[in-house]
Amino acid sequence: MTAILVSVVGVLGTVMGAALTAFVAARTEQRRERSQARVQLNDLRVEHQRWRRERRQAAYVSFLEALGTADRDNQAFFRELRAVRAPLPLDETRVAAIRLKFKEAEGAGLLVILEGPEAVAKGAQNLVDQLSSLVQHVRDYAEVVAKASPGTGGDSVHEVGMGFIAERRVFLALARGALDDVAKRVQVLPETRSRD
Repeated sequence: MTAILVSVVGVLGTVMGAALTAFVAARTEQRRERSQARVQLNDLRVEHQRWRRERRQAAYVSFLEALGTADRDNQAFFRELRAVRAPLPLDETRVAAIRLKFKEAEGAGLLVILEGPEAVAKGAQNLVDQLSSLVQHVRDYAEVVAKASPGTGGDSVHEVGMGFIAERRVFLALARGALDDVAKRVQVLPETRSRD
């Protein structure tokens, strides 16, 4: 009887040991799978952040290039108007070309607004508004030159131009901050803790 009891206890011990080993192996496998899932999720987050930064940077650069093109043409037109010594008819073709370049900059600004973040979107809208005002002031000055004595006035154009420059600096700081923020997130993404 003792031999039977010893063999039953031995079999039960073997079965319990096998069950415990299987349980530990299953838990280890679950942890490994969760760990792999966290790594894959983290890799996806990093890749998304890189993609987001590249999209934003491309939108910001495109916007600034379009703004620069419109602003340079507008400035050149204003300088030419300031150099005129006799009344000059309004160059509607030139005004229309500058307006078209402004519209291109405004379109590029919409992409910046879409890409965000909110502070950069507001900065882009402010910059578009400031350029719109500057283009209008130059057009108004061109009308004055066409009707009256050239070379006078233009101070309001200078003031609005300085406002545009200041607004562009604000936008650049906001855009740089947004791009740096995305880069920081790529470098340090929080690890999700497993709940065992």
